[in-house]
Amino acid sequence: MTASPLSPSRALPSAAELGDRLAALAREHGVTGAAVAVGLGDAVVEAATGVLNTRTGHPVTTGSLFQVGSVAKVWTATLVMQLVAEGRLSLDDTVRSVLPGFALADEDAAARVTVRQLLTHTAGFEGDALIDTGRGDDAVERLVALMGDLPQLFPPGAMWSYSNAGYCVLGRIVEVLRGLPFGAALKAHLAAPLGLTHVATCADEAILYDAAVGHAGGEPVPVWSILRSNEPAGSSLAMPARDLLAFARMHLRGGLADDGRRVLPEEPAALMREPQVELPDLGRTSSAGLGWELQRWRGGVVAAHDGSTPGQAASLRAVPGAGVAAVLLTNGGDPDPLRAGLLHPLVEELAGLRAPAAPAPPSPPLPVDAARYTGRYVSDAVTWDVEADPDGDPVSLWLTATPLGVLAEHGGAQRFRLVRLRGDAFVFAEARGGTHSVVAFVPDGERIAFLHTGRANPRLTH
Repeated sequence: MTASPLSPSRALPSAAELGDRLAALAREHGVTGAAVAVGLGDAVVEAATGVLNTRTGHPVTTGSLFQVGSVAKVWTATLVMQLVAEGRLSLDDTVRSVLPGFALADEDAAARVTVRQLLTHTAGFEGDALIDTGRGDDAVERLVALMGDLPQLFPPGAMWSYSNAGYCVLGRIVEVLRGLPFGAALKAHLAAPLGLTHVATCADEAILYDAAVGHAGGEPVPVWSILRSNEPAGSSLAMPARDLLAFARMHLRGGLADDGRRVLPEEPAALMREPQVELPDLGRTSSAGLGWELQRWRGGVVAAHDGSTPGQAASLRAVPGAGVAAVLLTNGGDPDPLRAGLLHPLVEELAGLRAPAAPAPPSPPLPVDAARYTGRYVSDAVTWDVEADPDGDPVSLWLTATPLGVLAEHGGAQRFRLVRLRGDAFVFAEARGGTHSVVAFVPDGERIAFLHTGRANPRLTH
């Protein structure tokens, strides 16, 4: 059996041209090392630049491994959809149908949470369970067993809130139904049928290859990866850009690997890209599929996911109707200018789409009812304090983010000025790496109940 060809509509750049564009942007923006891979139809081109580690000066090659961070969630979702296709699991099964002992602080919610809600980040419980349960094969199992204290932020299915913890539960479901540790299941049911031989699920495996080290401020970060317990959410998966592209191309082909092997049936592959829930107004128009974020670009929909780990970042974009996929991996510096200056233009050029305009502070600035928003908003990972401008500026709020737990080891509190973008959405007044981030305040009736930063953070005080 051979893979069905995808119909190219435009030509890929040459490897030399792609490499020149990548190297120029990386130099301009202080990116330590980067790799890019782009596919159009059955053709692929890739390039690399920079170094894997500033202490060794070892160059990045197209075969170098980078961590993909939360892009791994699309892999986890694919493993789940394989089980659905085999009839061993249903999207609307409760978690307890597979994990009878599953517990949360809210017993009613724990009994009702479904597989679909985990996949779509709508299960409603605290989304970050950053607990170190060791480096053994039982790390995910032990983490899920400790989730009984995770608070319920909202009823299951009520809204979207990004959840690493939810994907760890999905990883445990995969382990139980496959009878394998999560990393072994990923290799057996995805990497192997895709023909990928350089996929590492942990640091012990990555060290056997040409692996990138994350950097911050031009220096290597002190840890390569964090928390094996969060492996299904993306704490340690690493691979070359070309391997991540091969995974994306499998999805473009409706579940067929490059050699024609069936990895996922066509129907569940398509279902993963169907909108399940709208995202809050965070500066981009998008919805959540099953694992994928579905970004509405001018001219079509792009299946996407980004990821980050200490000092590393990853971006994946795929346009099924055009047969286009693109991957960008970096290991230090701000990836946003490379995403905006190379990854998105490549998708635009090849798929005939236009990326949505980046959010920016409006001019003239919009008035703000500070009392509507001020107060403390909390999660297990970060405390967010929203204050009126101390000098009485009527168009500004101030946001202080204080990391907690394991995140506090990677940096202290940061303070940002917010201005109103529209409605209850606010944009950072000053760009970070050329990008103005957006947060949204979510009401419950007349009162603001959450600060949404991608995660719904409940309001604790006014």
